[in-house]
Amino acid sequence: MSKVSVILGSERDMHVAERVVNVLEREQISYELRVISAHRQPEELDRYLRERSDEISVFIAIAGLSAALPGVIASKTNKVVIGVPVSGPLLGLDALLSMVQMPSGVPVAVVGIDNGENAAILAAKILKLKEEKK
Repeated sequence: MSKVSVILGSERDMHVAERVVNVLEREQISYELRVISAHRQPEELDRYLRERSDEISVFIAIAGLSAALPGVIASKTNKVVIGVPVSGPLLGLDALLSMVQMPSGVPVAVVGIDNGENAAILAAKILKLKEEKK
């Protein structure tokens, strides 16, 4: 059973995903890694969320530019979504602001620009809290 799903909006963001995966592997946390664009593959994202949400505890969504991916995921699941903004032409500020300015009722936790490590550490802490409740 995968506890964390790492979804990238684009293959070019893999350098950030590698940072996430390194921490998850070090912490021995099971994960899935997918490249699914909220803009270019909306049906595939919907299908993935429908089929896998029951087995996922935390989603880490990595995106640059308009960075819609974390918000789209958060609007379709009641699971925790952590957004990782990716640097780009506007130094990642466009992605950061897209993630932190979600409307009420669609929360996305957001870490610093390109900071995949913190996203994975936050996911690990969330999972530990969930285990402590059992």
